[in-house]
Amino acid sequence: MGDGGTVGAGVEGLEGYRGELTGYCYRMLGSYAEAEDAVQETLVRAWRGIDGFEGRSALRSWVYRIATNVCLNALASSKRRALPMDLSGPSEGGTPPADPQDATVWVEPYPGGDPEAAAATGESVRLAFVAALQHLPPRQRATLLLRDVLGFSALEVAGLHGCSVASANSALQRARATLAARRKKDGAAVQPSDARVRRVLAKRYAAAFSRYDMEELSMLLHVDATLCLPPYAKWMRGAPDIQAWLTGPALGCRGSRLVPTVANGSPAFGQYRPGPDGTGYEPWALQVVEFSGDLITGITAFRDTERLFPLFGLPASLHEDDRTGASA
Repeated sequence: MGDGGTVGAGVEGLEGYRGELTGYCYRMLGSYAEAEDAVQETLVRAWRGIDGFEGRSALRSWVYRIATNVCLNALASSKRRALPMDLSGPSEGGTPPADPQDATVWVEPYPGGDPEAAAATGESVRLAFVAALQHLPPRQRATLLLRDVLGFSALEVAGLHGCSVASANSALQRARATLAARRKKDGAAVQPSDARVRRVLAKRYAAAFSRYDMEELSMLLHVDATLCLPPYAKWMRGAPDIQAWLTGPALGCRGSRLVPTVANGSPAFGQYRPGPDGTGYEPWALQVVEFSGDLITGITAFRDTERLFPLFGLPASLHEDDRTGASA
């Protein structure tokens, strides 16, 4: 599958891999910030070693071998990242959350991604998929990503890991079986969404949320839709509990404005709540919305706005007359 890269590609050729390597390292590590660091370390190692690259494999395979080793080293000293539903069962929507947990506990959102391409490539960019990957042993995780997401051959992956083809194939089968078991346990039957349908649903969701129209929101949600709230471990399943949360502990979200962006290849929104003085709107959460077919299956509201809003190109605040946000 090699890209025909050669030593002559030099520094410029290596830099061209930064984007796809970031996606790979993000899926491996579950953290965009850690992925950026891993990619930088990968490229530095590659730049330093390019003169010793003997061309026995494609340049791309060589670079991914370095990236994989960087990620495996990072994972050896870190805990598995997760989403709230990976840590506990659902809770009632009418109850407030417990204290927040450390940011390093959670799978982070990934800025950008083409929603139309995401609809075609399936679940490989979804938050839920990235969280599920974290349940795999690191080498199995790498094997599955290299084979099923990036399209490397069994021979290439065996060479990358320094193992036999049979061993690489065995790791792939175990990884696939683990993910299949998790889907069955979670009842996660993801149906691809047409890009046009996703755009329409996202627009309807933003309008309904801005109006705080609980009836419309409930109509948009799958029967098993979830709402989770990192850095809190609290999450809810089903429209009744989601509505109980929005009309109870989260009632202060009434009147919010949503500014569209993209995360993990899905529609996402910067949520701004009305400020205490009534003259503007304050950053409150980055909402990542996931779909299956023509319904919303998950909403993840990340509260770390100080770090995430600049990363996603979202303004620091909205004024009363600012028409950037979605309105009723």
